[in-house]
Amino acid sequence: MDDPRLPIEPGCVGQSIPGVEMKLGENEEILVSGPNIFAGYWNRPEATAQAIRDGWFHTGDQGAVGVRGNWRIVGRIKSLIILNSGHNIAPEPIEDRIAQRIPQAQHVVLVGNGRGYLCALITGSPPSETVRAVLDAVNTELPHYRQVRNFTLVPESLTPESGLLTANGKLRREAISARFASEIAAMYQQRAAAV
Repeated sequence: MDDPRLPIEPGCVGQSIPGVEMKLGENEEILVSGPNIFAGYWNRPEATAQAIRDGWFHTGDQGAVGVRGNWRIVGRIKSLIILNSGHNIAPEPIEDRIAQRIPQAQHVVLVGNGRGYLCALITGSPPSETVRAVLDAVNTELPHYRQVRNFTLVPESLTPESGLLTANGKLRREAISARFASEIAAMYQQRAAAV
């Protein structure tokens, strides 16, 4: 049973420490202020001005704060997908939800910037029927603008050597979008033709 007196919540990073202020800024970006915040980047005044504004450090993390004051990191601001409807979507939670249900998938990458809906690139060797069934199930849990409407299976692995992942395994979204531009365009054309 969930005890409201307990400060720990699964999936949260915890509460802010005494003397540190935290708040949400534009696009639910986590902003932090306090004596522990660094003074700036060494010999990089432009980067410092970008990161620290009006005394608040802009973390680049999109987050949420619960009623108990526990903070949850939802995704990265630079990863946001902005649909042509104006909806801002953090792709990571949806990608994780899909990937957890498709063990044969190596990576799930949502796309859709400037488009009307989301599509997914999926690497690995999952059967198409499995992917469709998982997307149908996940979509029922999501509002319409967060639903994944189409997908394509990509035989190529995403690796740091290919320039599609960082050294610590994070997606290089711009590089992935550029590398698979024709596959992405085809997904949207297929969907438009089917409607």
